[in-house]
Amino acid sequence: MHDEQFLADRFQEHRTHLRAVAYRMLGSLTDADDAVQEAWLRLARTDTSDVGNLGGWLTTVVGRVCLDMLRTRRSRGEEALEAEHLPDPVITSESTPDPEHEALLADSVGLALLVVLESLSPAQRLAFVLHDMFALPYEQIAPIVDRTPQTAKKLASQARRRVQETTPGPHPNPAGRRRIVDAFLTAARGGDFDELLRLLDPEVVLRADAGEAMRVIRGAAAVAGQAETFRRMATLCTIHPALVNGRAGLVNTVEDAPFSVIGFSIADDRITAIDILSDRDRLTRLDLTAILG
Repeated sequence: MHDEQFLADRFQEHRTHLRAVAYRMLGSLTDADDAVQEAWLRLARTDTSDVGNLGGWLTTVVGRVCLDMLRTRRSRGEEALEAEHLPDPVITSESTPDPEHEALLADSVGLALLVVLESLSPAQRLAFVLHDMFALPYEQIAPIVDRTPQTAKKLASQARRRVQETTPGPHPNPAGRRRIVDAFLTAARGGDFDELLRLLDPEVVLRADAGEAMRVIRGAAAVAGQAETFRRMATLCTIHPALVNGRAGLVNTVEDAPFSVIGFSIADDRITAIDILSDRDRLTRLDLTAILG
């Protein structure tokens, strides 16, 4: 049995990776921290003297913990359904890198992708995240989801297909993404329906989470029809440019208090998704120090 301090040091070496796995699985920073803590508790009471790959062992443990947590959430069955809430956004500064947050978002996991992951069954989500994002072989994934490796591969394939169908690749140029968000803000301030329509992809989706059931609006005309709402937001709030899950976004405040966080997904110079979190309770729990000081 390893001594506890040795185990603690070894665990700390893997903590950032484990938190990244759990965040992708759960879409909640608080739940991700809980899953990592549970992995530590399981490690502390397990004889790991015969474990050759501690990182792989811990990843498997976190995967099982996350799967249990997903299964205890509201049952979705095996069909893909709409997520009920936006995932927790990770907010960083465009000008000041944050190594911890960069590691958490190493794959540039935009909110749109996390929303799609929320709609998958727990087994599909775990198979996709562990294989496609963290290169775990299906042989290791299979016992976690209590399936054969072939079935685990099929689960990941189903998830991959849905992700590819619903989340176009991001705009390759960060400066270009910010330019489009700035154009959106200008149009919003002016309540300019036609300019908003020009900036929006025909299949754009707007998701607004104020704490109740998430409101979803689809299509360029319907989203541009919110022009008056966008205008009020742009004139009421102090707007702070930020990176929301590694992509151009906004943190909005009223009298220095967080009012909303907006993430944009952009492809081919059009906005494909707008994700607005305005749940006051969740906003107060976000780490906004990189933007608001």
